[in-house]
Amino acid sequence: MKQEISTEIKQELVKQALAARKFAYVPYSKFRVGAAVLAKNGAIYTGCNIENAAYTPTNCAERTAVFKAVSEGITEFDAIAVCGGPGEAEPEDFCTPCGVCRQVLREFVDPNEFLVLLCKGDGSWNEMTLEELLPMGFGKENL
Repeated sequence: MKQEISTEIKQELVKQALAARKFAYVPYSKFRVGAAVLAKNGAIYTGCNIENAAYTPTNCAERTAVFKAVSEGITEFDAIAVCGGPGEAEPEDFCTPCGVCRQVLREFVDPNEFLVLLCKGDGSWNEMTLEELLPMGFGKENL
């Protein structure tokens, strides 16, 4: 079941994810992504994608936001907003987290409750649970 999060908080997550896109370092793909993750304590951590010429060290916006929170001792989350698209223009389509980001999120959340907001530049969003994005994901309980 999806987390019960107010419309105002969802709007703030989308707003912050869109703002985080502006900091993306994307000299190769030109595909800017921003993310804003909501911690259970109410704090919001943002991230952007950061590319590298060697490609493998590139880090996605979602992982940047989660790793920023974890580096500050926060490991419990309720939701994330993800906004991405080519160039400087506002995103016209929904952008989903990649498989690696889905797995990183799975490490810290209950996939049946964690809310994922896929957003566009106009501020609209689609809501899904992580379970819908990563069915049968591998978690701590599988070890």
